[in-house]
Amino acid sequence: MMEIELNGAAHQVDANLNVEGLIATLSLTGKAVAVAINREIVPRTQWQQRQLQPADRVDVVRAIGGG
Repeated sequence: MMEIELNGAAHQVDANLNVEGLIATLSLTGKAVAVAINREIVPRTQWQQRQLQPADRVDVVRAIGGG
């Protein structure tokens, strides 16, 4: 296990977890979300390759429609 900062709060995740896996653990697979790690946007095409590192600052933003 390792600790990252997820949306401003400490969050424990499995070591060797990638962004795609994080999104799955958050039950957001297939949802309209954007991910930034250490204030850098990670394109969806790179989620599978981008491994999380201890102390990464991860922001996950979900698009919500409305009117």
